[in-house]
Amino acid sequence: MPLRPPSSENILTVIKPKENGLPLVFDSPHSGRIYPDDFNHACDQDMMERAEDNHVDTLFADCGKYGAAFLKAEFPRTYIDVNRGADDIDLSLFDSADEWTGTPVRPTNRSQAGIGLIRRLLRPGTPLYDRYLSAEEVTHRIEHYYTPYHQALETLTNDAYYNFGQVWHINCHSMPSAASKNRFTRAPLSLFHDEPDFVLGDRDGTSCSAHFTRSVRDFLKSLGYRVAINHPYRGVELVRRYAEPSIGKHSLQLEINKALYWDEEKCKPSKKYDAFKQNMDKFVSFCADYVSEQLIDMAAD
Repeated sequence: MPLRPPSSENILTVIKPKENGLPLVFDSPHSGRIYPDDFNHACDQDMMERAEDNHVDTLFADCGKYGAAFLKAEFPRTYIDVNRGADDIDLSLFDSADEWTGTPVRPTNRSQAGIGLIRRLLRPGTPLYDRYLSAEEVTHRIEHYYTPYHQALETLTNDAYYNFGQVWHINCHSMPSAASKNRFTRAPLSLFHDEPDFVLGDRDGTSCSAHFTRSVRDFLKSLGYRVAINHPYRGVELVRRYAEPSIGKHSLQLEINKALYWDEEKCKPSKKYDAFKQNMDKFVSFCADYVSEQLIDMAAD
């Protein structure tokens, strides 16, 4: 099948506040549900959907009401993962490593585990493909999906920083329930932080101010949730790339336990979804208030 550029609505959606915008940006890179025609994966659709950050985008769809911008990927993370480096390419995806003639690759341990820029495994023991990929396919995904997403997020954060002198970015994900094992570490989340409801990742204090991380933690705890920081998730490419807290660019990864809103057996929203969505609206409102207070303090300085 020839590789054709995707339509714009199959790539990403950007929602901006109509007025009273703040330098606050949320993004959901792994909740996309539009599967490209050229994907040609070997796993059934039910299995593929279980690999999504199911409905994280809907939890934050009302960001604009609170003055925040929101970006979401419409394509699935299994097609190409925008939360990886563009050079984190697993050469075993190709029939021959020599087939890749693009930019130099620097595969990380994620590629070695089958979950790099282009996934080789859906989960341990379950190959995503029953074929080799071509260099043309991978290049196509980078140029038409990965790059536009990063360009959109970079524009949102840079524009906010230009207009306000600071920006706060929250990178939103979901994680398997603490009752199940992390599929790639094979370790129960309970070994880390007593089965957390949320894990905040600031790359060990390097991607945002400690004050912001602690403030988010304390707010979520005030709602009755258990919160861990940097274990077992500390943030990857989307947090690393757009963060420079020393000059006011703050980026924080938010991992949500799926059991709070999702029926993992039936793969659909649970009866708790509506109540949890209300709490996520409260969380976005809290972040907006926090950002507003920081701007007031900066203006008064």
